[in-house]
Amino acid sequence: MELIFIRHGQGEHTLNLPESLHMDNPSLTIQGRGQAKNLRSSLPLAAGDVLIVSPTFRTLQTALIWSENIECNRWVHPMVAPRIFPTRLAATTLPCDELLDFERLQDEFPTFAPAPNLTSSLWVTGINVLCEDEFTLLAEEFIDFCRSFQRERIYIVTHDGTITSYRQQISGQQLTREDFLLETEYFHLVVE
Repeated sequence: MELIFIRHGQGEHTLNLPESLHMDNPSLTIQGRGQAKNLRSSLPLAAGDVLIVSPTFRTLQTALIWSENIECNRWVHPMVAPRIFPTRLAATTLPCDELLDFERLQDEFPTFAPAPNLTSSLWVTGINVLCEDEFTLLAEEFIDFCRSFQRERIYIVTHDGTITSYRQQISGQQLTREDFLLETEYFHLVVE
């Protein structure tokens, strides 16, 4: 199975650092919307494809724009929510990385289904500050969730630290922040 991790388009929280990191639920910028639209030609989706998205506004916007008019399977999963990389003890989640609550998710993104059978705490806290051991266990469960679709390829719209965490976990390579993808760049990982 091939997992294709895509970083979301440019978000408003990146425009006036570090102050903008304290925005709640930042949207895509105009440039970010254009980047998401460009995914249609650089990484076209087809009917029946599986698209898994982080429960943040900017990732859901990216996925919605990219998948417009495509009858694909759209899921939201907290195991691809924002993640600090590298992990730091005593780190806290910034407002820009807080997860959307269920009500807003359902109201604004009704074509995306929440992943089933997860603990409610994961929907609240996400994976941002999980220790490596806990992340490793949950990452295996997430990969099993991906396998359950029995597809050759799964598309995942997520965040730079999350992508790098999965890349390191799956490949066994030691990575750094220098390995972060740019907006709407993508990375293929093969999982046996």
